[in-house]
Amino acid sequence: MSVTGLREKVDVCIVGAGHAGCEAALACARLGLETVIFTVSVDSIALMACNPNIGGTSKGHLVREIDALGGEMGKNIDKTFIQSKMLNLSKGPAVHSLRAQADKLEYSNLMRKVLENQDNITIKQAEVCELLVEDVDNLSESDELVDSSSDNIVREGKRKIVGIKTFTGTIYECKAVILCTGTYLNGRCLCGESITYTGPNGLQSANHLTDSMKKLGIEMRRFKTGTPARMDKRSLDFSKMEEQFGDKKVVPFSFSTNPEDVQIDQVSCWLTYTNKNTHEIIKGNLDRSPIYAGIIEGTGPRYCPSIEDKVVKFADKERHQVFIEPEGLYTNEVYVGGMSSSLPEDVQIAMYRTVPGLENCKIVRNAYAIEYDCINPRQLFPTLEFKNISGLFSAGQSNGSSGYEEAAAQGLIAGINASLSILNKEQLIIDRSEAYIGVLIDDLVTKDNLEPYRMMTSRAEYRLILRQDNADLRLREKGYRVGLISKEVYEATLSKKELIEKEVNRLKNTTVGASKGIQEFLTEHGSSTLKTGTNMAELLCRPELSYEILSVIDKGREILPVDVIEQVEIEIKYEGYISRQLKQVEQFKKIEKKKIPLDLNYDDVRSLRLEARQKLDSYRPVSIGQASRISGVSPADISVLLVYLEQYNKYK
Repeated sequence: MSVTGLREKVDVCIVGAGHAGCEAALACARLGLETVIFTVSVDSIALMACNPNIGGTSKGHLVREIDALGGEMGKNIDKTFIQSKMLNLSKGPAVHSLRAQADKLEYSNLMRKVLENQDNITIKQAEVCELLVEDVDNLSESDELVDSSSDNIVREGKRKIVGIKTFTGTIYECKAVILCTGTYLNGRCLCGESITYTGPNGLQSANHLTDSMKKLGIEMRRFKTGTPARMDKRSLDFSKMEEQFGDKKVVPFSFSTNPEDVQIDQVSCWLTYTNKNTHEIIKGNLDRSPIYAGIIEGTGPRYCPSIEDKVVKFADKERHQVFIEPEGLYTNEVYVGGMSSSLPEDVQIAMYRTVPGLENCKIVRNAYAIEYDCINPRQLFPTLEFKNISGLFSAGQSNGSSGYEEAAAQGLIAGINASLSILNKEQLIIDRSEAYIGVLIDDLVTKDNLEPYRMMTSRAEYRLILRQDNADLRLREKGYRVGLISKEVYEATLSKKELIEKEVNRLKNTTVGASKGIQEFLTEHGSSTLKTGTNMAELLCRPELSYEILSVIDKGREILPVDVIEQVEIEIKYEGYISRQLKQVEQFKKIEKKKIPLDLNYDDVRSLRLEARQKLDSYRPVSIGQASRISGVSPADISVLLVYLEQYNKYK
């Protein structure tokens, strides 16, 4: 890093050190770029401002995919979890999702340690106030930097990021900037009538960058989220609650973590419920809730509603679940999951004390809602780079998403693509058929998201092949090609894939006769007997039989790793469904590969309906596939566009 007065030169500036910022910074630094990561407080690096856990339904998929690509989140939670559970085991493998309770302070401290000891990263406690840009057409070696407070900002045409300015006036010249601002932009926290202009947990908000972004023509939005109270566990009566245990056999998040290293003594969580009295107190004080009093301007998350919203919108429900989750091993604070609120402090204490086990609760931190600025992510390419400002990327809650895992996934992709752009290499786009990360980003940049976006398994149309258990098989190659996965790790993944294919073929070619011994074995395990001979794969397809059970009659098998056996069993049992989905993916890929020139004038495509022309011009999709997913663009419009592009490419 070279320094000249109040100017410094680096390759990449990361604005924000939350889960998105950490992954972005590590990706850039590990790819050899000089990186500076800015935060309003060094003590808030990788802060878990809300729930004390990583993973969960569909989110566990994201963490596994981050790990497969070379990210850090999975490794970090494997070292700092205090309880782990595989969710949805009563359902098929497509929706199995790992979830771990974290020691919040340890998680943050360990991630900070990783950043501090990573070559090419400088951590800087400073507020970024301005983005510095230049007009690409006019940019030259002698040009002065133009900051976004200038009246001479070029508002039309392509511009390029050339640096940032901090509140103290220091300028960092750089080749790329990644915005990972979380909920800090113009943040304000609301607890009843009390409003504090801060970020989460009372931390300093970032109050200047929004104006800079608006002057650059970036479309901003105002979103809202919330968090429940934290209580002193010594004031709770756990005898009135249901104890929730972790899994006896813990599965790690990271494919590189030794499973034996995560078999630890786990802490318990606890389950209780709201009741009629709780709901009556809430209903009687709705006029004091900022949500219903019209004080809150931002749009909240539909799939993570406050307790006020639950009581109003689900009036027929007599009770709602409340999870008491420890915040760490060395604190008495517990998180009251399921009861986020922005009601006044006196109402909070009254409603919480109606819940069994919470009758004498003492609140350490009040529940609150937080409003913040974020961008409309339609302004981004699928690479997470702004369409009209080259070198400027955005990730995480900056893009209107919610959740640590969604943020980390975007941060990793933004970091990878910012680096590849600087290194003059082809940027990485992961499509919907390849990963939940692809679904997440495609939904953000293609659809109208008018509320904080949350990942769910139902959003992934190819979820049977996008399982959390095969994330390494799907994505290791991309991580290796990018440069975040070592040759040794990649070759180990190839060997695993080879073992799986070999064992699947062996089972299909291992015949089983209808002998007396086989018939008795099948009867013993509640399976119908054979009329004629079959093969081992056919037997494994039976729901009552497993790979382990068949070991009694399958004498020729080799000893294989547990993760290989898991893949073999899933591939054989779900072969028909997987084959059908792979054919669907093949059709999807065909239209996804049909690229649309970014400078295409849609007004020239006269057969397109007016609405379609307007939508396509606004979104600027990069492919026919992306265009087909834009609301307001019909299949007939896509057909017209395909015909036009065929002629366009022919005569270009």
